[in-house]
Amino acid sequence: MTVIRLVLVDDDPLVRAGLALMMGGAEDVEIVGEAADGAEAEELVDRTRPDVVLMDIRMPNVDGLTATERLRARKEAPQVVVLTTFHADDQVLRALRAGAAGFVLKDTPPAEILDAVRRVAAGDPVLSPTVTRQLMEHAAGSSADARKSGARSRIAVLNEREREVAVAVGRGGSNADIAAELFMSVATVKTHVSRILAKLDLNNRVQVALLTYDAGLLEEDGH
Repeated sequence: MTVIRLVLVDDDPLVRAGLALMMGGAEDVEIVGEAADGAEAEELVDRTRPDVVLMDIRMPNVDGLTATERLRARKEAPQVVVLTTFHADDQVLRALRAGAAGFVLKDTPPAEILDAVRRVAAGDPVLSPTVTRQLMEHAAGSSADARKSGARSRIAVLNEREREVAVAVGRGGSNADIAAELFMSVATVKTHVSRILAKLDLNNRVQVALLTYDAGLLEEDGH
């Protein structure tokens, strides 16, 4: 059994204690450290080399958004799951654009938070297409047109097959789902996803999904 090394980051000691209590009982999760702000989190990651960081956004000193951006910019970056009290929030969206693999609400049932950590550790995003769409709509405004044209120019570097895979990722499909839909092997899907990430200079599937939303490809796709 592979044990997931987890760091908890929240400025509220009661929240950290509650998370530690509910996560610590899982055989496949080891809590390797706790931090009260983003600066502590960065130092802790240096020392403990976790697989996943459960990160509160609103904290004093260095907030979770800044810490997420700094951690995800590292060469051997841990996966980050953002903790928040809001479904649709500009800071959540910024964290996802910075490379967070998803977010969970603080009032999410313990089993679901644990499942989110496991999924992220396995390389799967913890973000439904519906929630992503809500976030995008929340953030839509005067910059939407500029964002759309910018996203389209970035996606233009993909070939037709890669673009099809990117759209399928944007709809939230797993590798197996995409393989069945596009009549290719799971291994081929993984190869395409890796190429898409490299060509677009992105570091996870959530960022691919956000880019396809920005470019308006999912509306065109008719799903």
